[in-house]
Amino acid sequence: MITLTVNRKKHDVEADPSTPLLWVLRDLLHLTGTKFGCGMAQCGACTIHLDGEAVRSCVTPVSRAEGKQVTTIEGLSEGNSHPLQVAWIEEDVPQCGYCQSGQIMSAAVLLREKPVPTDEDIDMAMSGNICRCGTYQRIRCAIHRAAEMSKGGAK
Repeated sequence: MITLTVNRKKHDVEADPSTPLLWVLRDLLHLTGTKFGCGMAQCGACTIHLDGEAVRSCVTPVSRAEGKQVTTIEGLSEGNSHPLQVAWIEEDVPQCGYCQSGQIMSAAVLLREKPVPTDEDIDMAMSGNICRCGTYQRIRCAIHRAAEMSKGGAK
């Protein structure tokens, strides 16, 4: 039995300690906002926060999350109220939408570390997240908008 704290709630799960956290989140906890993309930590679709840091859940063993705070897109805010989620909607970022939860989770760490990022900061921080639809310009605009909405810091 492994005890996880996911989105501020404790869960006891029966899983092999080496099971990727992604599958525990999706299959056992039914938190399907985190997506499977490549399974090799190359695309960023599975990005979540582990103690506030962006990690790829497809290659993170569930045992690594025990005793830590796990945040998924579902736990980023109440009612999609995080400045990034609001900006994503206002900028009409998603096309197919598949990669967007991972994009937002990576962007949240960026804004926490750099509340007013430059285009170069954004490009660097988001370079590990692939958008097959190519909405990179809208993603950048949404991050700038969220930074402005936050008035110096993401929530």
